[in-house]
Amino acid sequence: MSSVVIIVLIAAVAVVVAGALFAGVGKPGGGGGLRRRFGPEYGRVLARHNGDTKAAERELTARVRAYGSFTPHPLPPQVREQYLSRWTAAQERFVESPRHALAEVHQLLGGLAQARGFPGPERHGEHMDALSVHHPHHIEGYRRMHAAATAGTAGTEGTAGAPGTAPAVGAPGAAGTPGAPGAPGAPGAEAAAGTEDMRVVMLQAREFFDVLATEHPEPKAGRARWTGRAPQTARPLTHDGTAGPARGLFPGRRPTKGREAS
Repeated sequence: MSSVVIIVLIAAVAVVVAGALFAGVGKPGGGGGLRRRFGPEYGRVLARHNGDTKAAERELTARVRAYGSFTPHPLPPQVREQYLSRWTAAQERFVESPRHALAEVHQLLGGLAQARGFPGPERHGEHMDALSVHHPHHIEGYRRMHAAATAGTAGTEGTAGAPGTAPAVGAPGAAGTPGAPGAPGAPGAEAAAGTEDMRVVMLQAREFFDVLATEHPEPKAGRARWTGRAPQTARPLTHDGTAGPARGLFPGRRPTKGREAS
């Protein structure tokens, strides 16, 4: 075999390899990369496409191309402090009015995401798609929050029963609510289960809030952990994410007998 033929063959192989590499770059991560990038969101989209892997990956690839290069805007310290204060007020309200607290946190998270530069919640589809690219492990909890906060609102996308959304907390068919399969029959047990569901949603919302409100969301020493129950004291977060001085949730009010203290 002549040296010319060898050179031609080497050149042809190089072209084929380069083409394969270029094709791989054109697809953000490919199937395996999309699974790793989106985690549980990959499975949700796959289920919505009835197991059609190609259709699911086309959708997820389109999301990455649309929002993958976006860099969230930094929050000015005074804006972060405002959101931290609003969260503290909402979590205190949860003790006596869980549903009102959910509605407040729902608005808070949407506004906070928009302040970071994501599409606003009024553009619901774009809002969720962009957040799913950057926060795939929190987006399902945010969907549950959206469904819970908008339950019973006619014509609102993402309400209970809407395709692709989790059952709203407190809606028929949701775990622990009247009419749900396997729900306890006693009214007191049903109410307790509904409140517990809302507490779980609030806990998921808190994790998402921490990620959105801080540049470095890793846990810090001294951070107060909110449980959704009525403590005797609360340690409100300061603008840097650390816990401030302890203070009573309800100044001047003595805890009633039987109220949980932690």
